[in-house]
Amino acid sequence: MAQPKALHLEEVAATARKNASLEGIGLTKRYGGRAVVNNVRVRVGNGEVVGLLGPNGAGKTTTFYMLVGLLKPDSGRIELSGAEITMLPLYQRARRGISYLPQEPSVFRKLTVEQNLLAVLETLPLTEEERRARLQSLLDELDIARLARTKAGVLSGGERRKVEITRALVLDPLFLCLDEPFAGIDPITVVEIQRIISYLKERGIGILMSDHNVHETLSIIDRAYVIHGGQILVEGGPQEIVGNDRVREVFLGDRFRLR
Repeated sequence: MAQPKALHLEEVAATARKNASLEGIGLTKRYGGRAVVNNVRVRVGNGEVVGLLGPNGAGKTTTFYMLVGLLKPDSGRIELSGAEITMLPLYQRARRGISYLPQEPSVFRKLTVEQNLLAVLETLPLTEEERRARLQSLLDELDIARLARTKAGVLSGGERRKVEITRALVLDPLFLCLDEPFAGIDPITVVEIQRIISYLKERGIGILMSDHNVHETLSIIDRAYVIHGGQILVEGGPQEIVGNDRVREVFLGDRFRLR
């Protein structure tokens, strides 16, 4: 009789993932009386890759930080699948399915790759056998098993990024929020990270990313929001973004072309 119950739980989890959404509604943030983000609305759906783009000082990073929980909005709200999470701290959002990868290295440099993953796995209610099986599955998933006993402090930028993404997958997130995922890595690794993002999309994980590498971002996203002056200038697919005259005027320039 246990099997039907287990199958039911799997179906419930699959339905929850299919219907998952991360949304910021009417987000506003002020500093010194000035609204650096003003009434912004952003949404990421199940298995969708969404970018936040815009010139420096436009408000995209502040918007990103409000969505992941590093900043609290002065007004507006943030919802996860319709449930308000505006005031929840970062760690509680992680428990509900929102994983955040900062731009700065977040691995434990003196620990091996295996130990970095176990540090998160040990917070889960698993037996030792289940933990080891899950560890091996994670190492295999993004092809980092060969690095299992390598100290994280000697990894290349690309290897470190793959380990950080793998560690984020330990909690089986609904959404993965990537801050500058293409920063500090070589062109070959950029392609690897893009492939990983495509794989996570196929798994049904929603991806929100903010990055200054516009070509690399536009080549992988489904949609983007271009933020300018603290507001959404335009939202749409890569072609729509690049073809927008106002976006070219304030952000991309006339010579920008999709690769």
